[in-house]
Amino acid sequence: MNYTVEKLEKSQIKFNYTASQEEYNKAVDTVYAKTKHKYNVPGFRKGHAPKKVIEGMYGVGVFMNDAINQLIDDAIAELEKSGEYELVAFGSVDDVDIKDDGSVVFALTMVVMPEVTLGQYKGLSVEKKAVKVTAKQVDDAVAAEQEKQARFVDVEKAAESGDTVLIDYVGTVDGVKFDGGSAEDYELTLGSNTFIPGFEDQLIGTKAGEQKDVKVTFPEEYHAENLKGKEAVFACTVKAVRVKELPAIDDEFAKEVSEFDTLADYKADLKAKLVEQETRKAEREYEDDLIEKIVEGSSVEIPDAMIAQEADEMLHDMEYRLMYQGMRMEDYLGYLQMTREQLAEQYKPQAEKTVRVRLVMSALVKAENIGIEDKDIDERLEKMAEESSQTVEEVRKSLHKEDLNYIVNSVMSEKLLAVLKEANPPKAAAKKSAAKAEAKAEGDGEPAAEKKAPAKKTTKSTKTKPADAE
Repeated sequence: MNYTVEKLEKSQIKFNYTASQEEYNKAVDTVYAKTKHKYNVPGFRKGHAPKKVIEGMYGVGVFMNDAINQLIDDAIAELEKSGEYELVAFGSVDDVDIKDDGSVVFALTMVVMPEVTLGQYKGLSVEKKAVKVTAKQVDDAVAAEQEKQARFVDVEKAAESGDTVLIDYVGTVDGVKFDGGSAEDYELTLGSNTFIPGFEDQLIGTKAGEQKDVKVTFPEEYHAENLKGKEAVFACTVKAVRVKELPAIDDEFAKEVSEFDTLADYKADLKAKLVEQETRKAEREYEDDLIEKIVEGSSVEIPDAMIAQEADEMLHDMEYRLMYQGMRMEDYLGYLQMTREQLAEQYKPQAEKTVRVRLVMSALVKAENIGIEDKDIDERLEKMAEESSQTVEEVRKSLHKEDLNYIVNSVMSEKLLAVLKEANPPKAAAKKSAAKAEAKAEGDGEPAAEKKAPAKKTTKSTKTKPADAE
C-alpha cells in the first residue's frame, strides 16, 4: 500500500493510505478464509460455501468492513515492522472511502515517540546538603527505641488522656447494629483521635469493670454512606485501664537493645548509623535535584496518549497493592466516592511528570551513547545470587521477561546517573565532610568518621525482657 505522511501536533503523524483494487480484493480473500465458517448457506457444509455464493446470498459488501479493517491492521503491522517510526499509541482511522476504480483510501493517525530537545546537562550548579547529625537526633533515636521497649501495666485508677483502655463495644443506630460497629478486646489509646470525635473523651474517667454508653454523631463526610450524620450509641465495657511504663535509659538499657555494654557506646553506634543514613539521603536528594534541573531545562511535547497510558499503569499498580492488602478496587473507589476515570484524571499530573523524566533520560542515554554489556547484567545477577544465597543460574531461571527488563533499565539508569554526576559535581561548599561538619558543630574536635569504633560486648546480656515488651 502506498501512503503519504502528514505531521500533526503533539507527536502525531497522519498516514494517508491508498490500497489498490488488487490489495483490497486480497484482503477480502483473507477475511473470507477467516470468517466463512460463520455463514449458513443451503446446500453447503458450514465453512465450505464459495465466496461468490456467500456474497450472492448476503450481499456483495458482506466482507467489506472486515476487509478494510484487515487493510488497516496490515498497514499498522508494516509500520511497526519497518522500524522507521517509533509508534507509541493508536490514534484514529478517518476518511475511509472506496473509489470508483475499486481502490480504498483511509487515513491512519498514530502517536509516535516525541522528540526531546535537551538543554544544558553538563556543568550545572547543583548543591548537595552537608550532613550533620546532632545530639538531639541521637537522643530521639534512643527515645524511639525506648518507646519500642515500653510495656503496658494494668492499673486500678480512672482512665486519663494518654492511657490505654481495653474495651468491648457494640455500636447501634436507632437500636440496630451495623457492620463494623462491634469489637472485642480492642486496645484504644485515649487522646489518639483514632475513633469518631467525642468517643474517646467519654471514656476518660472510666475504670476497669465499668460499662459506659458512648453517644456520638457520625461526621457528614464519613466514608460509609449509611452512617453519615447518624447518631449512634456504643455500649462499651472497660475491661482494663493500662498505663505505659518506659525503661530507664542507662547502660542496662543499652545492653538490652543492642550489642554494646554501655549507653555511650550504643549512642556512638547510633550516631554513626545516622551519619550513614543522612549521607545516603543527601546523595539521593542531590541526584533528584540534578535530574529535575536537567528535565526543567529540556523541552518535549508529550502526547496525551502517553500520559493516559502512564496514568492507567498507575491505576493498575494501585489495584495490585489494594489486592495485596485484601481490598478490591471497587471498594476503594466507593470509599473515595470516585469513578475509575476520575481517579485516573487525578493521576495525570504525576503521570505527565513521570513520562517527561523518562523521555529526557532516554534522550540522555542516546546523547551519551550509553550501552549495556553482558558483563553488566552478569554482575547484577551475581549480586542478586549472593543476596539470596542462590547460584547465578538459579536466579537467572527464576526471572521473567519483565524482571530482566527491570534489571536492564535499572543498570542503564545507574550508568547514566554516574555520567551525569561526573559531569555535574555538587557545589564545592556542599562537599564538606559530613563528619567534620558535625564535629565542628558539636565542638568535640574529632571527626565522627575517624573516631574509634565503640567496643562491642563479648557476651549478650541474659537480662529477661518484660513479658509485655515482646
